[in-house]
Amino acid sequence: MAVSTSPVRARMTRLCLAALAAMVANTVIALIARVFDEQGIGVGLAPAEYLSLTLIGIVVGTLGWLTIHRVAPQALRVVVPVALVLSWIPDLLLFGSGATVANVVGLMVMHVVVTAAVVVPFRAERPARRAAGEM
Repeated sequence: MAVSTSPVRARMTRLCLAALAAMVANTVIALIARVFDEQGIGVGLAPAEYLSLTLIGIVVGTLGWLTIHRVAPQALRVVVPVALVLSWIPDLLLFGSGATVANVVGLMVMHVVVTAAVVVPFRAERPARRAAGEM
């Protein structure tokens, strides 16, 4: 008996795997940043902070992707990088609170990981759509 998966189920599976990978990657990034953040304030480098915010970022990013894809799919090429750069502003503002370069760069790299966790699962289905004549 062949098992068929719906496109929605396949997308959810890819997103869940991407979320898990993002949480693992952000854990590694936080551990590395903490090593180099000896005298810093360590904002966002505690597991309770970055793991919950990783999931929130993936949910918000997914909702944003789906909304923009329905309205203006070509805009994603601009919106995604702009949203990523805008997400770095709060990180950069941490320099005023005593954060170290390691702390800020660690958080910025975490934002790249979250962005990739949203983009990769959706981009993975594009070739299949083209092959099926959609898009």
